[in-house]
Amino acid sequence: MKIFLRTFGCRANHYDTEAVRAMAEAAGHSVVAEVGEADVAVFNSCAVTAQAEAELRKVVRRAARERPTLRSVVMGCAAALDDARPSPLSIRALPGVSHVVAGADLPGMANALGVAEPNAIRTRAQSGARALLRIQDGCDEHCTFCATTLARGANRSRPIDVLVEEAAALSERHSEIVITGIHIGTYGRDAGTSLGALLQRLVRNVPVVRFRLSSIEATEIDDAICELLIGMPDRLAPYVHAPLQSGSDRVLRRMGRHWYTAATYAHAVQELAARMSILGLGADVITGFPGETDADHAATLAMIDRLPFTYLHVFPYSPRPGTAARRLPDPVPEGVAARRAAELRDAGERRAAAHRAARDGGVADVVVVGSSADRQGITGDFLHVAVRGSQHRRGERFQARLRRLGERLVAEPLTAVVSTRQAQ
Repeated sequence: MKIFLRTFGCRANHYDTEAVRAMAEAAGHSVVAEVGEADVAVFNSCAVTAQAEAELRKVVRRAARERPTLRSVVMGCAAALDDARPSPLSIRALPGVSHVVAGADLPGMANALGVAEPNAIRTRAQSGARALLRIQDGCDEHCTFCATTLARGANRSRPIDVLVEEAAALSERHSEIVITGIHIGTYGRDAGTSLGALLQRLVRNVPVVRFRLSSIEATEIDDAICELLIGMPDRLAPYVHAPLQSGSDRVLRRMGRHWYTAATYAHAVQELAARMSILGLGADVITGFPGETDADHAATLAMIDRLPFTYLHVFPYSPRPGTAARRLPDPVPEGVAARRAAELRDAGERRAAAHRAARDGGVADVVVVGSSADRQGITGDFLHVAVRGSQHRRGERFQARLRRLGERLVAEPLTAVVSTRQAQ
């Protein structure tokens, strides 16, 4: 059987797709690059925005037109919310769809594909230059704008021993492993441990490889994580993506983000940045949330200007079915939200440009992620850089001097390869 895989959304989704790939290949099936070659297509869906769901529907319909005999399986967050939709709008009503599998139900996916259920070690080698390791699923918070909690359920942590074993297997092929999940800062709360304890085990038991945190709440970075970020940047990348969403406490309360304020968020990132010589600091920001005023927007802009961000992900608010925010009064006109989003993106690009300029002439730990035709690398602080020379292949890691070339940074190798992984 030939299987086509397509992922929408976050890194947690991408990890789940890699687990499906591993299941299929272990059963003797092949994964193909084009839907036109496939017998079965697996679409891993996202429910964060209406646009993501609309794109999923378009892609599934197009695949059915392109290959009428194709059988499609839809998994992920949008699939988990399918029973709440009216029948004509359901994903299972799309042409060619044979199974709708909620969230990351891998046994359900095994059944849909007719393969053996996965063992505890889900992946040993992945298709990306950098590997992903999903450490937990679900979220115990209830942000009023978020459908992910509805789709994924409560926090559920994977056992540390299993994660260490999977990371060790991945480290044989990958120079960087990205720690991902739905709410990774809550890892271990259901098992009497913590994310910091997991990271300490990973760093101790899985040598050489560079780990990287995906999105983590700023106020959930504990002392153990800080010590690794500050003291071992070659093992835990000096990078934090800490969702902000708004710089206005009033809007944060309406969003249901009760565990921090603008002040406690700022204190957490400023304390960390003051102790680190290099820090990549990103954030998600939602604009146009119901009730957001010009003053709220100005507070967010001021916070972005005040904190040492190196990039932003900006999203206009997208109403999602079943979420509490749909019932909030005072919607923001679409045009106003679009204008505010543009202002936030401009502010983010100014911060990104300033960070690139500050890194000119500095040393960086680089993992090659581009192909031979487009050789790029990612630094520890999450700068995308051009890689000079042809000696370093995809997946390899090396120390480099960064040089500015126009608006780009170029990585000039200083050392031999630290490790060879996924070389292509």
